[in-house]
Amino acid sequence: MKQTAWFGVLAAFIAAGISLAQAPKVSDPTPAAAPQAAPGQPPAAAPGEAPQAARPGRGRGSFGPPPELGPDDKQTFPDPPAGFNLRRDNIPHGQLTEVPYDSQTLGTRRRIGVYLPPGYSSSRRYPTLYLIHGLGWNDLEWTAIRHVDVVLDNLIADGKVPPMVLVFPNGDSTMTLADIEGNGGGPRMNPGNAQHPVGGAAEAGRGRQGMNMEPWLAPFENDLLNDIIPFVDSHYSVFSDRDHRALAGLSMGGGQALNIGLVHPETFAYVGGFSAAPDTKSPPALVPDPEVPRKLELLWLACGNKDGLLRVTQGVHAYLKEKGVPHVYNVDGNAHDTAEWQSNFYHFSQRLFK
Repeated sequence: MKQTAWFGVLAAFIAAGISLAQAPKVSDPTPAAAPQAAPGQPPAAAPGEAPQAARPGRGRGSFGPPPELGPDDKQTFPDPPAGFNLRRDNIPHGQLTEVPYDSQTLGTRRRIGVYLPPGYSSSRRYPTLYLIHGLGWNDLEWTAIRHVDVVLDNLIADGKVPPMVLVFPNGDSTMTLADIEGNGGGPRMNPGNAQHPVGGAAEAGRGRQGMNMEPWLAPFENDLLNDIIPFVDSHYSVFSDRDHRALAGLSMGGGQALNIGLVHPETFAYVGGFSAAPDTKSPPALVPDPEVPRKLELLWLACGNKDGLLRVTQGVHAYLKEKGVPHVYNVDGNAHDTAEWQSNFYHFSQRLFK
């Protein structure tokens, strides 16, 4: 099956990255906190990553040859303006924290990342955007690697978005706080879930090249809905209704956001999948009843036209179009990379909570 072959490529890239991360004298590419940049410069790269300006169009890679483009595969929004992702010292900045919580669903203690906007106060309430990382990283990816906190600081300062709280869950339900603390910030992913046992099993859960997908599926969904969201609602000054809650993700996290968000419009009013990976359910399973996603205020699909995983987003778009489900479809000139995710975060965030 094509899906199996493509996921094998994705898993191979991640497995190679884990091997390098575990090799001696090589620092883990995900630091405990986002590096700071000088004003007017790109955010500092994480250890093991070249500075953004030195690696245009690079990220995890393009996962194969360029995809075949169809008539709908067009850029809907222009590239963000120059400097949109540069840290500015003459504006207020939000606060990043790493917060432990007890997951009753999983029976363990885990961690989320939280961004509080400049001037955060318990005297008012804020909307919340949940952002899920990609396979091979963790809850720090969106800030330590993709620097969306810098992008959001700038958007808030320019009055383009309302102040909002960002929450970064760990999409691998097997990753515990002890795992992270025991490895000086934590492995990028739990290596046990990247193994390829001989023979594998059925595609549901393990069949994609034998990789155990289950931790990213129902267990994480239940943890998010039953533990993480109630924790955030009770510990932060945020709105608790669906009209003030959004969900998005990149790559593996993009698939998770679509899998969860499209069937839970009672929880999220805004859903975005950026460069969704093959963990995305097949379109009929993703949208069993087209009336359900029609309840969303915004459904956003995006992928770069140099990304070999574009076929996943193409399939979802085609099905939604056939069923008459309104959505944004943005295919720009990027690959499976930081530029793609920063650009779509920039545009997506400006269309939330209207």
